Amino acid sequence: MSRYRGPRVKLLRRLGMDLPGLTPKSQSRRAYPPGEHGAKGTRRKKTEFALHLLEKQKVRINYGLSERQLRKLVKDANRMKGDTGLNILRLLEQRLDNVVFRMGVGRSIPHARQVVTHGHVLINGRRVNIPSFRVKPGMEISLSEKLLNNEGVKETLARPALARPSYIKFENNKALISELPSRTDVPFEVQENLIVEYYAPRV
Repeated sequence: MSRYRGPRVKLLRRLGMDLPGLTPKSQSRRAYPPGEHGAKGTRRKKTEFALHLLEKQKVRINYGLSERQLRKLVKDANRMKGDTGLNILRLLEQRLDNVVFRMGVGRSIPHARQVVTHGHVLINGRRVNIPSFRVKPGMEISLSEKLLNNEGVKETLARPALARPSYIKFENNKALISELPSRTDVPFEVQENLIVEYYAPRV
């Protein structure tokens, strides 16, 4: 499945939760599924497979990955040492488009991805325009002068959509990645063990 480009709040209502990486908007005003019968009753009890699928869809949609990209990321996490679930979350948080968003550039990850692909992001002084680039501890991220002069970017840097996580040290419009992301840096509720179980027979 390709990247989702439809109504974002409608998707939040289908998932039953807010995803800050997808949109700053909330589904709380109409916290029931979309559709003709969505407001008439409670959500149906989910099967075990549906619960696994829901957790997988949460991270895929929040971080803006295709199914193929997420499957490859899970394979990479399986090959790494340590807990596979934590590795998955770390690899998602280390994507350049997400790091730029968590710095405070853009209202969402899709917005930050556009900033990256347009060549406004530099890593250790070198321009990088690949959203999936994996940012590692010790790397410094800076922004082009043209972007820093944009009024909208100035506003989001002053008041980011989310609090900056502990692994990003932000100063003078530059971000230093000080450590690997931790479980608590993920800005929404997710049960990563269910994602591992979902992909266990599939990768």
